[in-house]
Amino acid sequence: MVSWPIVTSQGQSAGMTSRWRTRANALSLLRLVVAPLLAAAIFAGRAEVATAIFALAVATDFADGAVARRYGESSSLGGLLDHGIDATLCVLGLAAHAAAGVVPWALPVLVAAAFAQYVLDSKSLAGRPLRASRLGRWNGIAYFVAVAVPIVRDTLGWSWPGATLVWWLAAALVVSTLVSMADRALALLRLRQA
Repeated sequence: MVSWPIVTSQGQSAGMTSRWRTRANALSLLRLVVAPLLAAAIFAGRAEVATAIFALAVATDFADGAVARRYGESSSLGGLLDHGIDATLCVLGLAAHAAAGVVPWALPVLVAAAFAQYVLDSKSLAGRPLRASRLGRWNGIAYFVAVAVPIVRDTLGWSWPGATLVWWLAAALVVSTLVSMADRALALLRLRQA
């Protein structure tokens, strides 16, 4: 069993000052490890395997925040790591779906671009917390749904939602992502002008 020392919100513990070595970040990193496995399972048409991997990823996503709060491990770095790994998981899963023609190729590309914009204009690289817009939050949830729906549908042997509906809903998410990115850019421009 791995023994992780308790890390305070300032990132310090007995014998360890590295802020990234926390229980919560270990859960996030597990999600990063399974992200390429998810993409490979989707690409190979192994819906059952992809669904199991996706379920594990979602479980670690729910658990890392609770663990961070429970052990006082919350930090800007942890938030950036969590969101970055979520984006990686979604980009890889959506790219595998795009390779199969399930979603438009623009979607995984825009998810990556939207996350980069999110980090840069939130000044997260300088250690500040990430800022999210309401539309951006909903898009983030929708990216997970777009990865999950085709694999869960195929695992359960359902015919609904059909391939055409899934593709058009993903296309609507492309538009929603573009709107969110434009809104974020305009908000940043207004902030700089003020």
